[in-house]
Amino acid sequence: MSVESEPTAAEAIFGSRITLARQFTDALAQQGEERGLIGPLELPRLWTRHVLNSAIIAPFFAGRVADIGSGAGLPGLVLAIARPDVEWILVEPMERRVQWLSEQVSELGLDNVEVLRSRAEDWDRGPVMDAVTARAVSALRTLLPLTAPLVRDGGELVLLKGANAQNEIVAAQKQLRKFGVDDARVDIVGEGVLSEPTRVLRGTIRR
Repeated sequence: MSVESEPTAAEAIFGSRITLARQFTDALAQQGEERGLIGPLELPRLWTRHVLNSAIIAPFFAGRVADIGSGAGLPGLVLAIARPDVEWILVEPMERRVQWLSEQVSELGLDNVEVLRSRAEDWDRGPVMDAVTARAVSALRTLLPLTAPLVRDGGELVLLKGANAQNEIVAAQKQLRKFGVDDARVDIVGEGVLSEPTRVLRGTIRR
């Protein structure tokens, strides 16, 4: 299958960082299926469904952010490209994916990224992150124990979700209370800019 042409919105979203975004997207298109990072059906929607879907939430972050289950670098690497002023920690347990992430960090010259081979459950640095993000990892009620403990008091969860996001909030009320997540809500981002707007589940940690 052929790779999706770069949408016109890409340059507006990435600005001066568009060259790095193109370099990453090209590398993912060329190596992603072979290395088990993306499926073959993703090439015709690589920009729209994956890269821009991740990049559109870049304005939500500041300080230090962890991406749980970074995989191919969606959203962590994409966000690190878009926001060089933010410190990113990409947490990924699988060796082959860690190798890919490390290669891309080096090739793209991203000095604002740390790749950490670890399960989120094994995080031992305490609640020190200003925000935690994740994409396509699991349902909210199972994702909360992996993300909320990493966030400082007053920090935020910024989780990329699908059409069922609001129902996930309803189903996770007990876990939201347990982990001190306040004002859990779904924001729709990119309407009028992206052909497929991004759903973001956000909540503030209150301890």
